Amino acid sequence: MGTLKNKATYFLVGIFFVLSGCETKQLFEQSTIYPAHHWPAKQAASYQFTITDTAASYKVFFVIRHHNAYHYKNIWLEVRFKSPTNIVTKQVANLNLADDAKGWLGTGMDDIYDQRIPITAQPMRFNKGLNEISIVHTMREDPLENILSTGIRVEKAKP
Repeated sequence: MGTLKNKATYFLVGIFFVLSGCETKQLFEQSTIYPAHHWPAKQAASYQFTITDTAASYKVFFVIRHHNAYHYKNIWLEVRFKSPTNIVTKQVANLNLADDAKGWLGTGMDDIYDQRIPITAQPMRFNKGLNEISIVHTMREDPLENILSTGIRVEKAKP
């Protein structure tokens, strides 16, 4: 009986390590809520986060919550990265929210969909200290209707 108990303990400990090893540790996630469910083009959402591990690469995601009634299958963004030394780089991103075969690509409940979409194709490195990312939409519709919230998520990339 003691041998069976030891095997069960080793099995459970092994599962714990496998599952915990597969999970990416979140560094930062923050969103801006739009109570009127529209996002004005001139309203930049800025997010600050501190980087301590400069040896690591980081994935940057655009986080969006929208209604099923959102008018487009994509969203155009202007993303600005500001380093602790005030160096600003700008990137334009065209992110797909839906396709013809699957419909909305995120997870949904009733008529609300949540999505986390990579902003950069490859993980990136940040300078040590307080970094900032700001986003604005560059869609033709202004304000952009049926948007409940937008934000970013920055997490360490798996080695």
